[in-house]
Amino acid sequence: MQPSLRHAQFGPSSRRIRLQTLVWLRWLAVAGQTITVLIVGLLLKFPIPIQEAAVLVGALAIANLALSIWFPQTHRLGPKSALALLGFDLLQMAALLFVTGGLANPFAPLICVPVIIAFASQPLRHALALIIFALICITVLAFSPYDVPWYEGETLRIQPVMQLGVWCAIASMMMFAAFYAYRVSVEASLLADALAATELVLEREKHLSQLDGLAAAAAHELGTPLATITVVAKEMERELAGDERYREDVQLLRSQSERCRDILRRLTSLSAENEEHMRRLPLSSLVEDVIAPHRQFGIEIALVEKNGRTNEPVGNRNAGIIYGLGNLIENAVDYARSKVTITVEHNAERVAITIEDDGQGYAPDILSRIGEPYMTKRPREHERAGGLGLGLFIAKTLLERSGATIRFGNRDNGEPGARINIYWPRSVMDAGETK
Repeated sequence: MQPSLRHAQFGPSSRRIRLQTLVWLRWLAVAGQTITVLIVGLLLKFPIPIQEAAVLVGALAIANLALSIWFPQTHRLGPKSALALLGFDLLQMAALLFVTGGLANPFAPLICVPVIIAFASQPLRHALALIIFALICITVLAFSPYDVPWYEGETLRIQPVMQLGVWCAIASMMMFAAFYAYRVSVEASLLADALAATELVLEREKHLSQLDGLAAAAAHELGTPLATITVVAKEMERELAGDERYREDVQLLRSQSERCRDILRRLTSLSAENEEHMRRLPLSSLVEDVIAPHRQFGIEIALVEKNGRTNEPVGNRNAGIIYGLGNLIENAVDYARSKVTITVEHNAERVAITIEDDGQGYAPDILSRIGEPYMTKRPREHERAGGLGLGLFIAKTLLERSGATIRFGNRDNGEPGARINIYWPRSVMDAGETK
């Protein structure tokens, strides 16, 4: 699952921005640029190249109108198309700034906007191409021959050192904002994919838990038509008993129909006998069910029940808890040298399960990142320290949804190995007496 999700995240169809989103942002840009030009030229009466500014704003508006007409609102842009449109927006903004003072224009930092959009929505290589183009544009703006619109008869001169400072400020802001937008976007996408995987796993576990009920329903529905077939087979056997051509076939038909009835009867009785067992589990049975699949891998699994089984909680079967605990135990078995210890405690207030292994434990620099999706495995022997995987993220998410608190760490007293403490309020794990 993990490789396929990672591939999907960075595949050609994953980071496509909707055209309508860009269209609305461009209309905001057209409105903002128009209002700014009108205020500067008409209200403040600063000398400004109205014609050049009008041509540049009009070009953006016409291009936006053409896109709205030619493409449906649901159209999504490929990386190259998005890069072309964002590059056009960047060029239009740079040209408008160029004729209105270059880097001395107080609106010069707005040139960062297309770059931030690219890093938030496009593949990295396309976003890097756009930021390089943006750096070229702000470099050209530093050499603009146009003065900043100012009071008539006065010229606002910006010294070269100040120009260099503004260039550095815009470039550093652009790179910082771009990196931040990219990281947030990638992490949000990874988290969304991981949560989708979590939902799929939980649905699968619920589906498996419901198979018993489905078997009973199937047995009930098939019972009537099978009874009819059995009656007809008996009638045929009685009528054709003396006909050597059909006697063996009819006997086979009747015996197989009786066999089918026996199978359906067992399915029905199995559901009736085990329905309550499947729906409700004592804590000890739940832990044993989780441990059982992992006992065949050459690693000793020791179960310590500190309070015994007296007054243990009995709760409803929870697919999320079963899968989450199973994943944590599987992880401990994978990295243990020889033994995994599972300690179960319960009292009137809470239920606690501790999972310990005698492996190398968690690297100190990774403990704070445990539970993030798409990390690598923690170190085995002779391997460098890494992180943890998607499976642990799913387990942690499912257990926390059940009301658990999880703490990851290493064993105390200098003993090697990892330790996971899981706590639930008693009320969460105990469904009370069966009515």
